[in-house]
This record gives sequence, C-alpha cells and structure tokens, in this order.
Amino acid sequence: MTPPQNQAGGHARNFYGRRIGKSLRPSQRRLLEDCLEHRLIPGVEPKSNPQRLPADLSGCFSLGTPIWLEVGFGSGENLARLAGMHPEVGFIGCEPYINGVASLLSKLEAKGLSNVRIHPGDVRELFDVAPEDSVDRVFLLYPDPWPKRRHHRRRFVSPEYLEPLARMMRPDAELRIATDVPDYARQAVVELRRNGNFRWCAARRADWMDRWEGWESTRYEKKAEREGRTSIYLNFARH
Repeated sequence: MTPPQNQAGGHARNFYGRRIGKSLRPSQRRLLEDCLEHRLIPGVEPKSNPQRLPADLSGCFSLGTPIWLEVGFGSGENLARLAGMHPEVGFIGCEPYINGVASLLSKLEAKGLSNVRIHPGDVRELFDVAPEDSVDRVFLLYPDPWPKRRHHRRRFVSPEYLEPLARMMRPDAELRIATDVPDYARQAVVELRRNGNFRWCAARRADWMDRWEGWESTRYEKKAEREGRTSIYLNFARH
C-alpha cells in the first residue's frame, strides 16, 4: 500500500495537538463563517495550493510592512494586543486549535484591527510555502511542553521546525521564546545553538529572567505564577 503523502510530497505528518475543544458557541461559529476567510493567507491552505507553490506573505499587507509571526497563539490575547500597539506591522498567527482561532477573531473584530492574518492549521504548512527571508520577528510563547522524555522530539524547538523557521526569517530577525518549563528552555538553547542559524542574545542572567520591554503577562504566565513557577524569556537572532 502506498503511504499517504503530505502536501510537500513526503509522507503524511503526524499532528499531536488539539484541533477542537468544547462545542463552539453560535457566536463563535458566526465569526468563523463570516470573518475568517478574509484573514486567511492565500496559498497556505493545502487544499487551495496542492502544488505548494510559494505564497506571497507580503501581499497581505502594504508594501514594505515588517511581518511578525506568532506560532501557537492560544486564545490570541498577546497577538491582538501587539497588533493594536503596532499598526505599522503585519501579523501572522498560526493556531490549529479552532476554539482559539474563534477567540482571536472576536478580539480583532472588537478592536477593528485589520493588520492580522491567520493560518488555522499546522505551522509546517506555512513553512512549506513561505518565501525565504520574509519574517522579521517570531514569538513562541508558552508552547506545549511535552514533558515526557519520549515526547521531547515533538517540541517546537527541534530540527524539524527550526530549519524551515530559519529559512523564512530575515537576517537579524528575532525569535522570542517564553516558557515556565526549565527543561524546555534548556532544550531550546541547546537546539538553537546547535542549529547554527541562530545566536543567543544573552550575556547575563537578567537577559533570560527579565520580561521583555512592553511585555504584558499572558494567561499562561499568570497561571505559572499562581502555581509558583518562574518564567524564562529567551531571545535569539537569525545569523
């Protein structure tokens, strides 16, 4: 029997996260039906681009607009806040959890923010078609820690994700990672330095213990604080 193919021509990818949680409310369904389509990035959805031709990310925004990407935006509070603070930036958010997509849409529509595009799926689908040197900043905030050792290869900070991520980042583009799991932070530092495409922008302890300028706590960070866990803030730059 022929193995199933992914849209890039290889074997089908495993996906381990949630696609949908509790039943969507009627208002959430209306948001997805009425508001999501005009925020999609043409050519990223495999069904719309089965040949996986390059997508025009910059065409979603005004010419010369810097592009910031958030991988796994959860319920979208950070992405919506940043979009409101930086109307001069074009934002892309990737999130396969459809309840989170509906939550972000609610925030964007309430604030009238037009500088955000969404891929409601696996970020690897974006990697397949994103042009080289197209993204100026990337956020990975409180990603799934996959705490069991046998699952560490599923973490985003692994070669499967870092290689295509580096390709789509511009030289000197910034990657920000926040986590409350020390082992995740340790793996991130090891893998990103091993990768060779990134440099760790830290010279002292405060560089990974202090919050970024202008940072506001996310829902996950507040939960970590309540439960007595310390957050770590890592900065890397694309060579």
